Amino acid sequence: MSDTPDDLPPPSDLHPVVLEEEMRRSYLDYAMSVIVARALPDARDGLKPVHRRILYGMQEAGYTPDRPYRKSAQTVGMVMGRYHPHGDQAIYDAMVRMAQSFSMRVPLVDGQGNFGSVDGDPPAHMRYTEARLDRAAGFLLADIDRDTVDFQPNYDESAQEPRVLPASFPNLLVNGAGGIAVGMATNIPTHNPTEIIDATLALAADPTLGLEELMKIVPGPDFPTGGLIVGRSGIRQAYETGRGAITIRARAEFEEIRKDRDAIIISEIPYQVNKANLLERIGELVRAKQIEGISEMRDESDRSGMRIVIELKREATPEVVLTQLFRFTALESTFGVNMLALEGGQPRLMGLKDALLTFIRFREEVILRRSRHDLAKARERAHLLVGLAIAVANIDEVIRLIRASADAATARAALMEREWPAADVVPLLALIEDERNVISPANTVRLTDEQARGILDLRLQRLTGLEREKINEEMTEVAARISELLAIIASHPRRMEVMRAELLEVRAELDSPRMTDIVDAATDQDDESLIEPGQMVVTITRDGFIKRTTLETFRAQNRGGRGRAAASTRGDDIVTRSFNAHTHQWVLFFSSGGKVFREKVWRLPEGGPTGKGRALVNLLPDLGSDAITTVLPLPIDETLWGSLHLVFATALGNVRRNMLSDFRNVRSSGLIAMKLDEGDRLIGVATCREGDDVLLATRLGRCIRFQITEDNLRVFAGRDSSGVRGVRLAAGKRADEVISLSILRHVEASNAERVKYLRVASARRRNGEEEPELPAEVEEVVDEVELSAERITELEEAEEFVLTVTDVGFGKRSSAYEYRVTGRGGQGIANLTLTPRTGSAVAGTLPVRDGDDVMLVTDAGRLIRLPVDQVRVTGRAAMGVTLFRLDPGEHVTSVFPVVESESAEDAPDPDETDEQSGDDDA
Repeated sequence: MSDTPDDLPPPSDLHPVVLEEEMRRSYLDYAMSVIVARALPDARDGLKPVHRRILYGMQEAGYTPDRPYRKSAQTVGMVMGRYHPHGDQAIYDAMVRMAQSFSMRVPLVDGQGNFGSVDGDPPAHMRYTEARLDRAAGFLLADIDRDTVDFQPNYDESAQEPRVLPASFPNLLVNGAGGIAVGMATNIPTHNPTEIIDATLALAADPTLGLEELMKIVPGPDFPTGGLIVGRSGIRQAYETGRGAITIRARAEFEEIRKDRDAIIISEIPYQVNKANLLERIGELVRAKQIEGISEMRDESDRSGMRIVIELKREATPEVVLTQLFRFTALESTFGVNMLALEGGQPRLMGLKDALLTFIRFREEVILRRSRHDLAKARERAHLLVGLAIAVANIDEVIRLIRASADAATARAALMEREWPAADVVPLLALIEDERNVISPANTVRLTDEQARGILDLRLQRLTGLEREKINEEMTEVAARISELLAIIASHPRRMEVMRAELLEVRAELDSPRMTDIVDAATDQDDESLIEPGQMVVTITRDGFIKRTTLETFRAQNRGGRGRAAASTRGDDIVTRSFNAHTHQWVLFFSSGGKVFREKVWRLPEGGPTGKGRALVNLLPDLGSDAITTVLPLPIDETLWGSLHLVFATALGNVRRNMLSDFRNVRSSGLIAMKLDEGDRLIGVATCREGDDVLLATRLGRCIRFQITEDNLRVFAGRDSSGVRGVRLAAGKRADEVISLSILRHVEASNAERVKYLRVASARRRNGEEEPELPAEVEEVVDEVELSAERITELEEAEEFVLTVTDVGFGKRSSAYEYRVTGRGGQGIANLTLTPRTGSAVAGTLPVRDGDDVMLVTDAGRLIRLPVDQVRVTGRAAMGVTLFRLDPGEHVTSVFPVVESESAEDAPDPDETDEQSGDDDA
C-alpha cells in the first residue's frame, strides 16, 4: 500500500522560526544591501556601484577618450548585461549625470548630444546620444590592471568587477554625491579639484594639520553652477562634524537697460535648482503681488552662459526686489550637507579631514599594491634577462650545446644541467631574490626552465654587439626599477613622495578656477535693512484686505474739510481698521477667533491711496475663515518689551492682562491669544506698564477709567483665559458694547485737585471769560482746595487729552482729568452727549497730544487728516464740533492718531479749508 500525502514525513529542512526575528533579520539584510550596493558612495573612490560599473565597463569596452564616441544604448546594454541588472533607465540616468557639467564639478563621461539642461529638460533617448570616457575618468581607472584593487564576481559570476576604483584624486569631495538609503541619506557638495588636491598634499605632508589650516586651503564647496555661499559657520560645521547647512545665493547684478529703468541680471543660480521652475515661481509671486516692483521677466540664456533678465518698475528699489527674490524663491537655497560614505563596508559620517585621510590611506595602499605587482613583473623580466645575459656571455658554448641536441627538449635539458659562470649577473640575482637561481660556492648558477626557453627563443640578431649592449642596458634599468620598487614598498615617506608626484600630475590636468565665491554673513543684508525707514498708514477692510500707504500721501487739512479719496474697495466692502506705524515695527494681528499673528509693517503689501490692497488670508494663510478684529503695533525698541504688559478688551466688557513676552515668539500659524465667550470679540489690545490707567469707551457714550494694579487687574499666566469684567454694560433696547481701549498715564490727584485744576486750565484757555458753574457741593469742595503754582505746573505737564468722535463726524477734545479713576467693573461715567445731530453712536475714543494729527475713515472709503489743535477743548459731556462733513448715509468707521512732526510742506492748505459756521458751539 502506497503512502498517502498525509502519511509522508515532513521535509528535513523545516525549522520553526519566530516571525519578529525573521522580519528583523530580513529587513536588516535588505537595508544593508541598499546601503552598500546602491545608495551610498565609497569613501575611497567617491562612486556608487552603478557609476563604478559604468566607468569600468566603458574602460573594458575601449570607450576611452582617444577613441570615437559610441552610442549610449550600447554602453547601457553592455553594463546591464555584464554588471548591473537593475534596468536600463537607471543606468542611463547615472551615465547622463556623469556627463552633465552643471551636475558634476569634474565630468567623468564625455557626452555628445542632448544630455539634459539646467532647465530640467530630460536627455534624449539613449539611442540618439553618444558617449565615451572623459579624461578625468582615466585618473580614476588608472592602474586598475596592476592589482591595485580587489575584484569580485559579477551578479551571475560570469565576469569579474572591481570592488573600488584606484582613484588618483579624492573624487568623493570633488564631485560630491547624493543618495537616500534605508534609514539614512547622504548629500555631499562638490569642491574645487585644485583646492582638494592641495589639501590632500598638505595633509599627506603633515597629518597633524587641523581644520583651521585645511580651511585656508579649502574655504568651502565649489559648485559647478557657481553662485555665492553666504556665511562660513555652516561650512565649518559641515567640515567639522559632517553635517551642516550651507546657504547658496544666485549671482546677480543691477543693470540700467534704458533711461530710469533698472533690471536685475541673474548669471548664476544655486546648485541643483531647476531654472524653468525658478522662473515659473517668480511669475507666480509677481501675479500674487507677494513680490512687487517687477514689470517683466525673460530668459536670455544661450550657449555662452546664463542670463535671466528681471526688469523692474520705475519706482522699484532693485536691492529690495532682489532681497525679496532671495527670500521667496530658490535664488537663495540651503544645501544640507550630510557627508555619509562607506568606509570598510560600513556607513560613516565624515568631516573634511576624515574624508581626506581616508583617501590618503587608500591611495597609499594602491601605491603599495601596485609596487608589489610591478616588482613581481620586474623580477620576472629580470629572471629572463639573467638567462639571456648568461647565454650572451657564453654564446659559443650555448651554440655548441644546441647544435649537439637532437631536439628542443634535449637542448633545453642540456642548458639547464650545465653550471654557468655567474660573475656578470650576481648583482641582478641579489635583487631578484629568486630561489630558482642559487649561486653555488664555485660562483656558478644553473638556468631555470623559463630561462632555457628564453634562450632557445632568442633570435640570432640579438647576438650582435649592439643587441648584447641593449640586453645589458635593460638589465641595468630593471635592476634600478627593482631597487626603486623595493624602496617604495619598504618606506612610508617614499610612498608619500610617489603620491605627491602623482597628485601634482592630476592637479595639472584638472586645474580649474573657483566658480563659487564665499561671502561673509556679516555683509549680508536682510530685507529690513534695505527698507527705508518711514511712517506708513495701514488700512484693513471689513472683507479682509490690507495695504500700507506712505503717510506723506495724505496732506493735512483743517477741520471741516472734504478730505480725499482713500482706499478703493470691492463692492460694498468698507474700511474697518486703520493705524499709523513705522516700517520696521512689529504688528500683532488678533483674529475674531482669538488667535494672534505677527508681521513686520514693511512686509505688508504696499499700495496707493486708492489701491484695493491684498487679501489678509494670502498674507496669513492660517487665518482661515476668521477676520482680523484688532491690530497692535509693538514698540520698535524690543528692549522695552520685557517691562511691558498687554491689556485685552472685548466688546462685552471683559479685560485681561498678560506679559508682552508671552507673545514674543509667534508661529507663522498663529497662537491662541484669548479665550472668548460666545458672541464676544476682541475690540482692542494695548501695551501698558504697572500703574497705568485703562480707559474703556462704549458705543452709547459711556466710559470707565481704572488703574492697572496687581489687586485691580492681575497678570494672567496663561493665554486661554477670558479675563475679568472691566465695565458693566447697560442693558436695554439698544445693547451697548465696548468700542475702544486706551492707556493713560496715572496721575495721583484727588477729585478736588482735579476739578480745581480743570477750572484753572479752562479759565486760561478762555482768556479770562466767565468760568462754568459747578454744582454747589462740588463748589464747596473746590473752594477748600488751594493749588500752588508748582502743583498747577506739575498737573499741566502730566495732562493728557482724550478725543471722542461720533459716527456722523462730530467730535470733542477733553482733558483726561475729566475722567476720574474708579474701580474696575462699574458702569462708568458719561463720555459724550449723543443727540440726533451729533450722532447715534461713538465711533472712537483715543488719547491725543498737542500737535498730533488724526485720521478719520468712513464706510464710503473717504478719509481726512486734521490737526488735533483745531478741535477745541471742552467738557467731558459736551456734544462737540464738526470734524468731517459726511454725505447722507455715510458714517465714520475708524479714528486713529498720526504721530508725526509736521514740516512746512505738510502745513494746512487755506484753499482746501472748508469753514463751518455755528458748529463750534454745537
